[in-house]
Amino acid sequence: MWAAGAVKVRRCLAATSVPLRRCLKLGAAMAKSKFEYVRDFEADDTCLAHCWVVVRLDGRNFHRFAEKHNFTKPNDSRALHLMTKCAQTVMEELEDIVIAYGQSDEYSFVFKRKSNWFKRRASYVFYWRDYFEDQPLRYPPGFDGRVVVYPSNQTLKDYLSWRQADCHINNLYNTVFWALVQQSGLTPIQAQERLQGTLTADKNEILFSEFNINYNNEPLMYRKGTVLIWQKVDEVMTKEVRLPAEMEGKKMVVTRTRTKAVPLHCDIIGDAFWKEHPEILDEDS
Repeated sequence: MWAAGAVKVRRCLAATSVPLRRCLKLGAAMAKSKFEYVRDFEADDTCLAHCWVVVRLDGRNFHRFAEKHNFTKPNDSRALHLMTKCAQTVMEELEDIVIAYGQSDEYSFVFKRKSNWFKRRASYVFYWRDYFEDQPLRYPPGFDGRVVVYPSNQTLKDYLSWRQADCHINNLYNTVFWALVQQSGLTPIQAQERLQGTLTADKNEILFSEFNINYNNEPLMYRKGTVLIWQKVDEVMTKEVRLPAEMEGKKMVVTRTRTKAVPLHCDIIGDAFWKEHPEILDEDS
C-alpha cells in the first residue's frame, strides 16, 4: 500500500509544472533578525539585455531511459514526436519564444530580445501515453538546462546551425551503427571499431553498398531535426448555432484562424529558411 502511494505521489510530482529560471534572482524579503546577514550571499545572475536568450534542455542519462522504455533504434519517431509536442506546449504558454529547434533528446528555445519571461514548464510525463500507448512509463526522465545569450543575429543563426549539423553527424553515425548491429549481427563494440576513423562518405558507402540504404532518403525529421515556428493555421470545427426564432439548433462548420507553433523539418543552415521567415530575426523582437 505504501509503495503504491509512493508511486502515485511521484507521478503527481512528475506531472506538476516545473519552473526553469532564466535569471536567478533570490531577492525574497526576509524578516528582520540576526540571520538577515545571509542575504549577502545572494547573487543576481541576470542575462545581458538586448541579446537573444537561448534555453537548451538536454536529456540527462537518456541512454538508460531509452533502453528501459524500449526505444526503437536508431530513431524512435514516438519519442521525437513527444518531445515536439512538449516543445509546442512550452511555446504556446510562452509566446516570447520566436523559434525552437529540437533533435534527439534536446530542445533549444530562443526568446525575443526584449523578453522578460523567466519560467518554463515541462509536459513530457503528461503526454507520454499519447505516444507510447503500449509502453508504461517506469520512471520520469530528467533534463538538464542551460542558458546562453547571443549578441547578434548571425551568432544565433550559427548556434542553430551548429545544433542541426550535430543532428546530421549523430544520426548518420547511429544509422550505420545500428544497421551493423541489427542487420549484420555485429556486437556494439565491433560496430564501433568498424566505424572508427570513417568519414561521412565512408558511412554513406557502407549504408548503400551493404544495406541498400540511401541516407538522403531517410526521413527529414531524423536528418534535419525539428524546427518550431509561429504560423497562422485554419482550424475547422463544428458548432451548434441556435437562432432566436428556432427551437432546435443547427450544426454549422466554422473556420477559425489561430497562430500556432508549427513543426517543420527543413534546412536552417542555409539562407533560404531565414529569407522565407524574416519575422523571426525582426529587430523589434
